[in-house]
Amino acid sequence: MPHRGQLVLLPPNRVWRTYPGGRTLERLAGAAAPVDSHLAEDWIASATRAVNRGREEIPEGVSQVRLGHDPAPHDFAVLLASDPEYFLGAAHVAKYGAQPQVLVKFLDSGTRLHFQVHPTRDFARRVLGAPSGKTEAYHVLAVRPPGEVAGGEAVGYIYVGFQRPPDPDTLKAAILAQDLAAIEACFDRIPVRAGDTFIIPGGTPHALGAGVFMVEIQEPSDLVVRFEFERGGYVLPESARFMNRDVDFALSVFNFEPLDAAALERRVRCRPRLLRDLGAGSRQDELIGAAETDCFRVRKTHLAAPAVLAAAEPTILIVTAGEVVAEVGGESHRLRTFDKVFLPAGLGPVRFTPHPHAEWLECLPPA
Repeated sequence: MPHRGQLVLLPPNRVWRTYPGGRTLERLAGAAAPVDSHLAEDWIASATRAVNRGREEIPEGVSQVRLGHDPAPHDFAVLLASDPEYFLGAAHVAKYGAQPQVLVKFLDSGTRLHFQVHPTRDFARRVLGAPSGKTEAYHVLAVRPPGEVAGGEAVGYIYVGFQRPPDPDTLKAAILAQDLAAIEACFDRIPVRAGDTFIIPGGTPHALGAGVFMVEIQEPSDLVVRFEFERGGYVLPESARFMNRDVDFALSVFNFEPLDAAALERRVRCRPRLLRDLGAGSRQDELIGAAETDCFRVRKTHLAAPAVLAAAEPTILIVTAGEVVAEVGGESHRLRTFDKVFLPAGLGPVRFTPHPHAEWLECLPPA
């Protein structure tokens, strides 16, 4: 088949969001005057439609991809469905069908994002009739210098879980009144820097601070309860706040268990663990595996010398440092920092040659 034996290249796939950001994405695309806008995310190897209230008629979210050096675009979801066992593997297709079962994004925040919470997979299946919740993970790529976001906001932090949990009635009153000081007082700021990795289980209230450029890895859904209604001058329509339900439903999504500093270190921050020694100063680390979640996996490869690697699993590869030449099927592709490709499960061995070194993330579906 003509699509076999080729890398799947992933051009930018910008998606509208309710908050401003994306200046870093514009700079990477070569914009002469990069600015923040509502196109704050780039969805990578996505077969998931974005849910944007009031924009339902605009198809966005599903990636348009290229096969090797062929410039013709392909709808990623249609491509997967055309040969699912080659792209995703027989075991994956038997369990999940022609769905990657993971959604990966570049996210570049020009302001602090809304306070929000996502359902767990169990809640999504039991209450919403949806196959996936939205456990997610962050791998930080860069933090903007102070002063490079609108309004002089602080940069480089996240809120994760309630350090001082309110009772549900108190939180409900604060949400209805939009008492942001009371909501923010439930959290501590967690500083972040390039290279940090965090996991945010479904049900965990959170917010990403301004000025963070990161890879987000998550279950393939766009389910969210936003309990803050305005960011960057945009006021959420009511239908986009609580998934078109009421505040009492929203409260049922929350995990009110306190997350103190020790619990944050143990359950939220992800430390690299050696997975494979590739020799010659090269290694593959596990960032997120079964110890953190069964929803997806994340690895990081450090390559200091040429190597031939074959994952035999569907893999989203994102170069995070340096450059590497990937050779497969008689084609050669130079991948630069922040380039990204999809490796089909049936692709076979790929020869990687770093120049002079390279690092990349590998984002994979559940084992």
